[in-house]
Amino acid sequence: MVKLWRCEICGDPYIGDEAPSNCPFCGAKQKYIKEFKDAQVNFDVELNEKDKVNAEYALKVEVSNTTFYFCAAKKVKELEGQKLFKALGKVEAEHASVWKKILKLDEIPKGDDTCSVDFKEDLEDSHARETRAIEFYKKAAEESENPRVKEIFEAFVEVETDHLKLSEERLN
Repeated sequence: MVKLWRCEICGDPYIGDEAPSNCPFCGAKQKYIKEFKDAQVNFDVELNEKDKVNAEYALKVEVSNTTFYFCAAKKVKELEGQKLFKALGKVEAEHASVWKKILKLDEIPKGDDTCSVDFKEDLEDSHARETRAIEFYKKAAEESENPRVKEIFEAFVEVETDHLKLSEERLN
């Protein structure tokens, strides 16, 4: 039976017979995807100073990665690279959107990151970016006193770990 699902991390809806294994928008694991009527989604949270600083930095990370991935999607010659980087760019853009909502911003700032035309170089850059994001998100999750902010950081650690595996598989 077709149902309406909702990701509790990004808040986006999904229509399907069952919950997807990952949110098709932000990449969050299935445990965060609930039937729409049961989903608990809240972006109106009070941020202490540390959570605010970490959320602002997370937004910068996601904007930077979004810009990089969309650049790489346009420049690499390999079709797999184009599609991989485009998909990663969409997920990172969704992550930026989550932080925009948490920070109550009107818009997402523009990034200016560049990329290479070489698929392998961009994979290496991707690997470094995802590693840095994971390390930061783990630290930010540990520091967070707000359960919702902590949940988002933890969910994004899982998603970025999946992204890291994608680059590792292609670099080996």
